[in-house]
Amino acid sequence: TGQHLGNYEVLSTLGKGGMGQVYLALDARLRRKVALKLLPFSKTRDPNHVKQLEQEARTASALNHPNIVTIHEIGEADSIHFMATEYVDGETLRQRMLDTELTVREIVGIAVQIASALRAAHEAGIVHRDIKPENIMLRSDGVVKVLDFGLAKLTGGGNSETESGLIMGTTPYMSPEQARGET
Repeated sequence: TGQHLGNYEVLSTLGKGGMGQVYLALDARLRRKVALKLLPFSKTRDPNHVKQLEQEARTASALNHPNIVTIHEIGEADSIHFMATEYVDGETLRQRMLDTELTVREIVGIAVQIASALRAAHEAGIVHRDIKPENIMLRSDGVVKVLDFGLAKLTGGGNSETESGLIMGTTPYMSPEQARGET
């Protein structure tokens, strides 16, 4: 808290994922809150991890949809690689499910927004490959945001940036094809 990374002042910790720590930060230039995903220093030594962070930023930033998190910037400061995204003030779907029994109306509303985001991604030739309650944010106004395109794959003529047959994802949420390492 209070440390600076480029134009960002770290305010607090938001969470931790497979690729690094996520912080709430203040963008000093635009005076807005952002989510700052930092690649741990230990992972910056491996060019594949840096490449994966950059691929995640490019993939998500290629999408413009109200239910997909907006990428503001990818960069490096003080030898730390980072991605700055829209800050979604709310809770994960996992948190909501643990705290509250969702009504059928709420479940359908959430599902429709997730499906709309995934449809937009699929139409752009992108498969998320890690849809799970931890990667879905729910704002207090009811808007759903899909996060974390770190395992996304480009379909069609695109290159997936992963080896053929490599199994990636969160096991309980994988499609059968994904679990078998297939297309």
